[in-house]
Amino acid sequence: MSRGTGILRMEGCARLLSILLLALTSIHAFPKSDHKASLRFVALGDWGGLPVFPFHTPREVSTANEIGRVADMMGIDFILSLGDNFYFDGVNEVSDKRFQTTFESVFSDDSLEDIPWFVVAGNHDHHGNVSAQISYSKVSKRWHFPSYYYDLRFKVPRSNATLAVLMIDTVTLCGNSDDFQSQQPEKPLSQELATQQMSWLKRRLAASRDDYLLVAGHYPVWSVAEHGPTHCLVKHLLPLLKKYRATAYLCGHDHNLQYLQDETGIGYVLSGAGNFMEHSLKHRKKVPEGYLRFYYADLASRGGFAYLEATPKELSVTYIQAGGKSLFQTSLPRRSQGTP
Repeated sequence: MSRGTGILRMEGCARLLSILLLALTSIHAFPKSDHKASLRFVALGDWGGLPVFPFHTPREVSTANEIGRVADMMGIDFILSLGDNFYFDGVNEVSDKRFQTTFESVFSDDSLEDIPWFVVAGNHDHHGNVSAQISYSKVSKRWHFPSYYYDLRFKVPRSNATLAVLMIDTVTLCGNSDDFQSQQPEKPLSQELATQQMSWLKRRLAASRDDYLLVAGHYPVWSVAEHGPTHCLVKHLLPLLKKYRATAYLCGHDHNLQYLQDETGIGYVLSGAGNFMEHSLKHRKKVPEGYLRFYYADLASRGGFAYLEATPKELSVTYIQAGGKSLFQTSLPRRSQGTP
């Protein structure tokens, strides 16, 4: 169990009962396994608490506790933070107390102590000082946010397979959005910076010969929920994902869990249930028929996230609800040799 907070103590008995029931039934319990046999990571968006005391939500705490439990039972090599790290207006400076009250003190399980977080910014982060979040990388041993966009590359243990993640800033690419007015970003604040990032992204995609190629940002390409598909990404990013045969695109922004897959086999992993849960199918008709494979937005849920595991043969995606239940699982194949 993780170190307590006031909210966690109130939920302690219920959580303990849940864990005991899971252990007894074995229906949703995770078996101990050899962490070194694969590359394992969490995709988590929209987990950023609240700007008022206690600066986190019960759902964020429950999600953090579940990630800690999964790290202990299954193993986690790293966490991809998909934006909206601090609601509602990001942080002001590198010494902002929100780093402690919303991040460090919530994701505090012993099993998470040495697990790196690789971070991108969301629209709410851009309402504040993103450069302060980047600078926090020099303060926290877990927080890795070297630039607005950057690339990561990992080796799958016990194999010659590799996995690349291109971390992008979708707000710089498309512009900011107001959740309470227009749902769509209108245009980038700086077309020059957007063009520079897109040029970088094209080069990285074209050069990749990795067995798994992921792109991760905040706005979704496809979503059936409140915000829906991001027009800018459908126009500019989607053709690149297809051309260079990306394995998957990971995002948040809509506050639920979704898995979509297009006709070319690209997976779209939406993981935005780290802090809020919102049920909406507002844009279901804006997504091509047959794309949506999984949707979860139970308002009574205590949160959830996507857990991904890369082996030499495939990349599995499992959606896990806080409390231990596996909601949905699918897999994506290793890219063909010589790709693209």
